[in-house]
Amino acid sequence: MTQHFSFSRRGFFTGAASAAALMAYSTPALARHTGSPALVRPDIERMAGFEAYAEMYRSMPDERFPIPAARFGQLDPMFLRQISAYRSPEPIGTVIVDTQEKMAYLTLPNNLAVRYGVGIGRAGFSWSGRGLIKYKKKWPTWTPPAEMIARQPEFEIYRNGMEPGLDNPLGARALYIFQDGRDTLYRLHGTGDPNTIGKAVSSGCVRFLHQDIIDLYNRVPNNTPLLVV
Repeated sequence: MTQHFSFSRRGFFTGAASAAALMAYSTPALARHTGSPALVRPDIERMAGFEAYAEMYRSMPDERFPIPAARFGQLDPMFLRQISAYRSPEPIGTVIVDTQEKMAYLTLPNNLAVRYGVGIGRAGFSWSGRGLIKYKKKWPTWTPPAEMIARQPEFEIYRNGMEPGLDNPLGARALYIFQDGRDTLYRLHGTGDPNTIGKAVSSGCVRFLHQDIIDLYNRVPNNTPLLVV
């Protein structure tokens, strides 16, 4: 069900302008970002804001597996991608996942960040600390860990990997988290289910809408520092 919010006309157009600026900022060259005001919570039922987010979360028919438009109207607007004010002691270009807020941030110059709503690990399946996004993959194969197969024997058929596709749990992109030179087995990855964003539902990985993980994938290089708090 689409949620409705009310706020000032000025706030709405600030939000719509920031959404448009975010879409225009599409290259991974962080230093080219010139800064935008923090995005005021958008009213996605008003046409200007709706059009901006409809473009941001549009279908992607040219992908290896065509991605349908995200059902962003099902999300609380606070979880939509936006440029936000964000102060952090971490270096520019760091990815920070705040598991309490269920947000991921990519730090930018001028005390700004690209902010994404995410789904996180449910109780007992979370990971935190510092690591690196060691490498990235488009349309990755998913291989469930042995511990997961022991808990859920129905995944035995995927012990040697599940082929890429929209039904693959890693979705359109996966960013692989390493710590102290070792694979943590946790990933930042895509999902087509907006109902998992803003919730603790995964087996420890961090879920983004397909359009958002593709956006992050395009912005960060291998060996990007990561902090999960």
